[in-house]
Amino acid sequence: MAAGAKSFLADAGYGEQELDANSALMELDKGLRSGKLGEQCEAVVRFPRLFQKYPFPILINSAFLKLADVFRVGNNFLRLCVLKVTQQSEKHLEKILNVDEFVKRVFSVIHSNDPVARAITLRMLGSMASIIPERKNAHHSIRQSLDSHDNVEVEAAIFAAANFSAQSKDFAVGICNKISEMIQGLATPVDLKLKLIPILQHMHHDASLASSSRQLLQQLVTSYPSTKMVIVTLHTFTLLAASSLVDIPKQIQLLLQYLKNDPRKAVKRLAIQDLKLLANKTPHTWSRENIQALCESALNTPYDSLKMGMLSVLSTLSGTIAIKQYFSSAPGAAATTARSFDLVKLAQECCYHNNRGIAAHGVRILTNISASCQEKDLLPLEQDAVFGLEALLVLCSQDDSPGAQATLKITLTCMVKLVKCRPHLSQSVVESLLAQLHSAQDNARILMCHCLAAIAMQLPVLADGMLGDLMDLYKLIGQSATDKKQELLVSLATVIFVSSQKALSTEIKTVIKQQLENASNGWTAYRIARQASRMGNHDMARELYQSLLTQVASEHFYFWLNSLKEFSHAEQCLTGLQEDNYSSALSCIAEALKSYHKGIASLTAASTPLNPLSFQCGFVKLRIDLLQAFSQLICTCNSLKTSPPPAIATTIAMTSGNDLQRCGRISNQASMKHSMEEFRNLATRYGDLYQSSFDADSATLRNVELQQQSCLLISHAIEALILDPESANFQEYSSNGTAHVESEYERRMMSVFNHVLEEVESLNRKYAPVSYLASNTCLCNAVIALLKVPLSFQRYFFQKLQSTSIKLALSPSPRNPAEPIAVQNNQQLALKVEGVVQHGSKPGLFRKIQSVCLNVSSVLQSKSGQDYKIPIDNMTNEMEQRVEPHNDYFSTQFLLNFVILGTHNITVESSVIDSNGIVWKTGPKTTIFVKSLEDPYSQQVRLQQQQGQPPSQQQQQRTAYSRF
Repeated sequence: MAAGAKSFLADAGYGEQELDANSALMELDKGLRSGKLGEQCEAVVRFPRLFQKYPFPILINSAFLKLADVFRVGNNFLRLCVLKVTQQSEKHLEKILNVDEFVKRVFSVIHSNDPVARAITLRMLGSMASIIPERKNAHHSIRQSLDSHDNVEVEAAIFAAANFSAQSKDFAVGICNKISEMIQGLATPVDLKLKLIPILQHMHHDASLASSSRQLLQQLVTSYPSTKMVIVTLHTFTLLAASSLVDIPKQIQLLLQYLKNDPRKAVKRLAIQDLKLLANKTPHTWSRENIQALCESALNTPYDSLKMGMLSVLSTLSGTIAIKQYFSSAPGAAATTARSFDLVKLAQECCYHNNRGIAAHGVRILTNISASCQEKDLLPLEQDAVFGLEALLVLCSQDDSPGAQATLKITLTCMVKLVKCRPHLSQSVVESLLAQLHSAQDNARILMCHCLAAIAMQLPVLADGMLGDLMDLYKLIGQSATDKKQELLVSLATVIFVSSQKALSTEIKTVIKQQLENASNGWTAYRIARQASRMGNHDMARELYQSLLTQVASEHFYFWLNSLKEFSHAEQCLTGLQEDNYSSALSCIAEALKSYHKGIASLTAASTPLNPLSFQCGFVKLRIDLLQAFSQLICTCNSLKTSPPPAIATTIAMTSGNDLQRCGRISNQASMKHSMEEFRNLATRYGDLYQSSFDADSATLRNVELQQQSCLLISHAIEALILDPESANFQEYSSNGTAHVESEYERRMMSVFNHVLEEVESLNRKYAPVSYLASNTCLCNAVIALLKVPLSFQRYFFQKLQSTSIKLALSPSPRNPAEPIAVQNNQQLALKVEGVVQHGSKPGLFRKIQSVCLNVSSVLQSKSGQDYKIPIDNMTNEMEQRVEPHNDYFSTQFLLNFVILGTHNITVESSVIDSNGIVWKTGPKTTIFVKSLEDPYSQQVRLQQQQGQPPSQQQQQRTAYSRF
């Protein structure tokens, strides 16, 4: 359990003394003022950590001004430290509020007589280019320093020139001729030219600038044929083309020309590297001729390293639109069509190459062609791909080296892809994997198990055939407790769970438990239990969680495992459901609810302020409510059987024009209507849970979506069979097919959905109006069919791979949160909302934030003073703004009216919009109080009116002008 403990301790932040922002800044300021150089340096280098912890402008502005003071008066070593801090904290620079003051303090050092101080200042200016792109004094200093006789200063000026060129069009246009003269000048040393040329990659601000830079680079390539010069110039050429976009086809041709004609291996390698860059960035710009030329070069080269590089480019292209363009035959080009299969010829040659890397690229190309060009008859090609993959599998599974493992990963990925698009090849692929599993190294076995699990998820037909081999191997795993053995136990158990799709046999459970007792630690047992919960094998999971309860060192862990045990037990109770046996179904649901209520109590006890387990609690509460709703529906249907509607119910319904009368007493009590509304309400709550789970993986989100669909299905069935059969619409609920089904749980749920819909539709059409008995049986069977599918607890329930949170700061803000902010009722409050997006270790793993939506609303809490007739618009504030975070920071302002005197509660709520335009309600929600006070003049007028005195003209004029 060590790994789990580590993450919990990290979350809790043990062992770290917490300081608020001001105290931390004062602590560092004390170090900056110290007389000892060591203490000053230590204080400077601790600033990036401070920025990370408190990333708001007010602190960052103060800190950078202090650093600028140190830069101005300190020695060169301190200046170098400040420079490094500035470069590390580049994304916080735009939060500096007093940019002029900051630049003024830094810039004063440029007039120093020390060239090293000037060089550090130039690098400092270059690092700040994003916030001062158009500062003319900085531009002038850089131009001057390029003519310096000191090499250190010139190199610093080149660095600054490159940074400013990337940010400022004016600077790029102005410096381009200067750079051009220096590069072409005979007095400039070659090593300096090599440093100057890369500046030209930033000359892409307009077409004419890019064109002139391209011409200069073209001249340089021909005028300076030395290896270093050609390499630097060609690479700059490629980066310029990739940024300006218009010259990419020309650049591809130029690189292919050098690859073919230049005899130097270094130049060829550079050409391959740049071709790979362009293949990743713009595969659609590659013509058939380009791919053909690359194939010819690969076929003709005698060097394995170069061949591998070219194949790497071709394998990248083979997974994109470029491959379809390559195989689409051009009219009247018979010769070209015949030669267009050079790519296939090359891939077939390389499949059995003695170099593993080349062979891997060969089979990857064949796999991608088989997957992309499905309309063509590529049977020989598919067989070649399978044979090549099997050969690589045999070769790499015996080798434990990192290179062999990397090749094996490519091979297994290709196998999964090939089986997905060509299912008829799956049998031979699975057989070869199972055959190699016994003799392979442990590292390779783990990867092969992952591959088998992926294939079994896609094609469950193959799963049963694997089980025997897998169990034999599970028994053979040694007694050693090495990390690899533990990993292998988990991987094999996962494949066994996937393979035994329905329920685990007693024999399998015995073997797994025995092996865990002999050769595993608690963490391995927990991971296997977690996989069992994900695959719906709840009886196995419950036993494993039970065995782990006494092995943990924290009460939070104990409660967490206890809750998982109870949930598994609850789901296990539901596996005994049988159709048409409704009393047994009610007792099973009651038993499950009992365990769920115990589990939710444990889960609440396991949560901590830093790890509130909000998704888990939300998911389980919804499951409890769903089970209760199912139970209530079965009870309602049963009570309808015991007190059926009278024989003349249909006649009454027709006479009164109210279809609900057909159901007799039940509809009068509105139980069915209440049930339908309850299921719709549950569907809405599942939708809210979905929207709040921005960091969840796609499988977890799909699971939540399926729960929501099951609620909608039952509510639709109630409406179609009982409440409103005439207007029931089946089109909107029809299934979209199972083309994108990714798990066995989803497959079984979709099957139940389709079956229930067909039943409801057939009853509705054949036997209209539907008899109460048939409709009740259909509803109860639908509930039982849904509950018989074992619930899958997906990854996000146990593990958070992506972590995204938003931190808001409001200004003005009171010192004490309970204190209101005073505002006069004839003025508007300018509320500034700033925010920082904070990420975990894998930002943007599943989805990225495109923009943040801020919603501000105010509610009057308590009135003070008299009631006046005020327009309804002035009574509330309801505003929304969307802002795009830049470097994970955003800021915006709202103008709010508080005409009514009294205390108002302002709520600021944030939600995020991802790159697909989907809104996620991530929070947070922040609240402040505002007290609206009567302005002095109105107060004076009111008092005078109360005393019966008219306000004097002088007073009116004076107060009107005083407001300006």
